[in-house]
Amino acid sequence: MSFVSLNGVTKSYRLGEHVVTPLADVSLDVGEGEFLVLLGPSGSGKSTLLNLVAGIDRPDSGTLRVGGTDLASLSRSKLANWRARTVGYVFQDYSLVPVLTAYENVEVPLWLFGMSRADRHRRVSVALEAVGLSDRHRHLPKQLSGGQQQRVAIARAIVADAPLIVADEPTGNLDAESAQDVLHLLERLNRERGKTLLMVTHDIRAVARGTRALRLDKGQLHALEETVS
Repeated sequence: MSFVSLNGVTKSYRLGEHVVTPLADVSLDVGEGEFLVLLGPSGSGKSTLLNLVAGIDRPDSGTLRVGGTDLASLSRSKLANWRARTVGYVFQDYSLVPVLTAYENVEVPLWLFGMSRADRHRRVSVALEAVGLSDRHRHLPKQLSGGQQQRVAIARAIVADAPLIVADEPTGNLDAESAQDVLHLLERLNRERGKTLLMVTHDIRAVARGTRALRLDKGQLHALEETVS
């Protein structure tokens, strides 16, 4: 059963006098509980695809459904509410608020749901424990290593129990050991918690962590064996 479905999706941007089309008539199905790894060079459209799936941007043409919802049918306010409940986003640069502790950074998404303080505390504690950072909850981002900051970002992505996690180069700023730790954590979230994951990366070593891998190049998707010699 497809959880993410793109059919004939095209997205273009105007840069000065030029029109750039990072995605051209792309069709893709990601099954519920799948961990799809998407490889490709810089500028190939990987981040554009993630932003469309996460409801941050809208396609110019084609249809896009996530969890059975046609994103084009949602108003801006309904799309924001849908995104908060459905998608956890992990960024390459962590995107943590520097003046907030690890606990407070993870707690931020829960303010959208009107939860009690006790419910927020329970969820944040579970999320931090899941990423192995219960003992770092009072630390500011600057007091954490890059790998620890990315694990805080992953805890933030899962704290609302969204069924879909999208990760944009989550290991791009990490050393080799920290990168493997983060990939292992994402793999666990997929296998043990049944999260549907869509991750874009340059790292061919990440392929082994996913259930399937594709390559995006010049706006088109290819089977990995078609483009990797």
